[in-house]
Amino acid sequence: MGEEGGYTIKNLYQGGYSSIDPTKNEYFTGYNVGGGSLGLTTDPRAAMKLSNDFSTKLSSGVKHIELALVSPELFDNVPKQQLREVNRLAKLTGAEVSVHAPVMDAAGYTRDGRWSEAQREMEENKIVSFAERSHEVNPAGNTTVVFHSADGIGASTWEKLGDANSRKAKKLIVVDRESGGMAALEGETLHYPDMGPSLKEEVRRNLVQGKRDVSTIGDNDFEKFDLETGKKYTPEMRLKSQNNTKWDNEIKKILFETEAAEKTLRNIHPKFREAYVLMGANKLDPSTLSPGELEELKKIDFAAKHLEEASLNLRSSFSKAYQLFKEDGNEEALKKLKELSSEYQKNLGMQDDKSLRQYDPQIQSNAIVKITEKLSSLTPRQFVPIEEFAVEKSAQTFGNAAFKAYEKLGDKAPIIAIENPPASQIGLSTGEDLKNLVVRSREQFAKKLMEEKKLKKKEAEKIAEKFIGATWDVGHINMLRAQGFGEKDIIKETERIAPYVKHVHLSDNFGLEHTELPMGMGNVPMKEIMKRLGQKGFEAKKIIEAGQWWQVMQKPPLTESMEGLGAHFYTGGAGPTWTQASGLYQGYNGGLVGQWLPQTNYETFGTGFSTLPPELGGTRQSGVGGRMGGGRD
Repeated sequence: MGEEGGYTIKNLYQGGYSSIDPTKNEYFTGYNVGGGSLGLTTDPRAAMKLSNDFSTKLSSGVKHIELALVSPELFDNVPKQQLREVNRLAKLTGAEVSVHAPVMDAAGYTRDGRWSEAQREMEENKIVSFAERSHEVNPAGNTTVVFHSADGIGASTWEKLGDANSRKAKKLIVVDRESGGMAALEGETLHYPDMGPSLKEEVRRNLVQGKRDVSTIGDNDFEKFDLETGKKYTPEMRLKSQNNTKWDNEIKKILFETEAAEKTLRNIHPKFREAYVLMGANKLDPSTLSPGELEELKKIDFAAKHLEEASLNLRSSFSKAYQLFKEDGNEEALKKLKELSSEYQKNLGMQDDKSLRQYDPQIQSNAIVKITEKLSSLTPRQFVPIEEFAVEKSAQTFGNAAFKAYEKLGDKAPIIAIENPPASQIGLSTGEDLKNLVVRSREQFAKKLMEEKKLKKKEAEKIAEKFIGATWDVGHINMLRAQGFGEKDIIKETERIAPYVKHVHLSDNFGLEHTELPMGMGNVPMKEIMKRLGQKGFEAKKIIEAGQWWQVMQKPPLTESMEGLGAHFYTGGAGPTWTQASGLYQGYNGGLVGQWLPQTNYETFGTGFSTLPPELGGTRQSGVGGRMGGGRD
């Protein structure tokens, strides 16, 4: 390089690779990976030619191949002989095989958003079948089988990420635990005609429930609003309000019926109530009563019908609360319900077989009102974030499926590696959600081992940890960028899942759409992600997933990925890396022979170069055969 006349003349050609600084490459992600730890997927469209496609991928030199069987129909189109042929080829070449099982919703949701326990059980049976069939590709070992954490559920969007207690939502997908129906709750600002100082919601409820007295109310118990600014409700506030409203309506149904009964009973003389009680206990013959007395008894019977309806509503609400609190593990609320049950039976006189109190409508009404007023203070969570509901149901599915596969195949059972789906598009896609799902799935598996195999807790937990883990898709988590998050947030989510990772999927994108480019062509923070995965990421097999690259470029993404990941040319780690490959061979943006002998120079300067062979940049004359040919092409 020199300077003359104010101009700087630089080298025209890059020349060979630099052993001093191999990082000078625009595709390099900053993370050097051993080439032997990289793998490719088969073509997801080639079910009937699976073994042929597998053989083609082996010829590229990779030692790990993932069978991309991403739809149930595709998996069912693979004959068992094909899987056995894959096993034979793998043994001959020393290759390892993993399987990407069909994408499905383990929680039990269908694509149209419908949930049922029957659907969940069906998905569980499918997972068992996929796992057992995947065993065919490595009967002597543990085949890693990848399942998406979710498919049929929408994704909440967040203002702030974190654990379940600290994240804040822009839009919260919530689910009715009773029906499984989903709804979206977004923040909103409401403007009321009576805007002004008003009691805080929690204070108002405490007053209604008798937890506070009006005399204790102070300035801090009020919120101040005006019509112009209105009152802002976050998605979390709306969820809490929705649960409160739902429970209030349950209580109102009970009290409505008891109030209707009370209205009638107030105008009935006690002697007629006594007669009604005796008649209910078969101690009074109705034929001995006068028409007027019978008319009064009919009025009491009318009130009893309302009380019967109130009792049915009470039993239904009590049972719902008990079930929801039990699912939440809320021991304090369960203890309170048990006390209310005992008190209710005592008030009805049910603990005394000889007592006639249980036949007295007035006593029934009083007992129902008392338990209902106390029940109103225990608000169960009927509506919960979809992430919480889906983790619970999916963990049941994965845990049970892993147990069934282990029960049949023992120590050779496949490893279930649960993958994060595209963030911002499908639920259970963050590191926190995936961590919670893996932990709960392991707990469910261990529970089954302890209950049915009578294993000790530590042994059961060790087995569960071996056979259930996570697949971390670096391209999928990068799609958090669509919600406005940046590298720090993506890296933080990686830290959350790092201890549970068994498998890694590699693809690049720009964080907005579910595209799959070779690493180094988008903005996935690969270096920092792999740094956070630490030893787990080093040990895990890393599968290159670049579906769009296959379809558009019509060639494997291996070369570009090796360049982006700075893989060494030699398995021992010596010599140049693929980041230096542009100086050694035709690169992605190179000419006929890359940057050694640019074709453009020969076309421009011509003289002295026109007779060079094509391999060295010369132009092949039309109609002339190749150097090794015997005649014309």
